[in-house]
Amino acid sequence: MRRKLIALLMVVAATPLAAQQPPKLEPLPEPPPMPSDQTPEPQVTIIKRGQDTVQEYRISGKLYMIKVTPPHGVPYYLIDQEGNGVMTRQDVMPTLAVPLWVLKSW
Repeated sequence: MRRKLIALLMVVAATPLAAQQPPKLEPLPEPPPMPSDQTPEPQVTIIKRGQDTVQEYRISGKLYMIKVTPPHGVPYYLIDQEGNGVMTRQDVMPTLAVPLWVLKSW
């Protein structure tokens, strides 16, 4: 009997909660349009100079990078870092200094 009374009280207590109206929802505004990527594609010119293959990269007609691939196959890059026409050499694989610390010995 007591269980029935407790169950009845729980149902009566939960009835006002079930009768509540859900909050009025407003539709979400439309998202702004995606920005169009107006970055121009680089123009690549491939030139064979002797045994070297030279690739010149230009954007809007301005030379910004040259990739030189010698016959042994290890390419290097000449890059205009500041936009003033002075090219500096950048190797693909920079010299790597491996740390030689002794962590533990026994």
